[in-house]
Amino acid sequence: MKRLFFPAALLILTATASFAQKFAYVDTEYILAHIPEYKQAQAELDKTSVGWQKEIEAKYAEIDKLYKAFQAEQILLTEDMKKKRESEIVGKEKEVKDIQKQHFGVDGDLFKKRQELVKPIQDKVYNAVKELAEKQTYSVIFDKSSELTMLYTNPKYDKSDEVLENLGFKGDKTDSKDKKK
Repeated sequence: MKRLFFPAALLILTATASFAQKFAYVDTEYILAHIPEYKQAQAELDKTSVGWQKEIEAKYAEIDKLYKAFQAEQILLTEDMKKKRESEIVGKEKEVKDIQKQHFGVDGDLFKKRQELVKPIQDKVYNAVKELAEKQTYSVIFDKSSELTMLYTNPKYDKSDEVLENLGFKGDKTDSKDKKK
């Protein structure tokens, strides 16, 4: 009898504690879209990325010209000259791939620039979410825009506008919520 009592009591306490937890969700894509600094940072990242991409495309176009010239002159070249030209083309291709990796690789320049420009804004959002959770005693706050699949969300638990207000910005979901009531 005692053996059954302890697990049953533990189960009841766990179930009761889980019902007392409060949950909410935010949409970080929505929040970030309403923060002007994020838009500016994203525009700067896009501009930088496009510039680097054009640089790489120009280098590939140069390599393409060298390759076409090599193909046209190949018949007239000696074996040493062929090997030298092939080596030059392969070297330039490797150089461009290295530049591409340097700019767009896992720990590349774009990643570092994103960390420099976007991470402080994301940290502000995280701190605002954390402050909201602590103030309103939420156990869990989900992010609707992340990989977490939320099949249904009740809009009354959406705290995105409150996070924006906490950051000093105005969202537009509040207006649509009021119209529905």
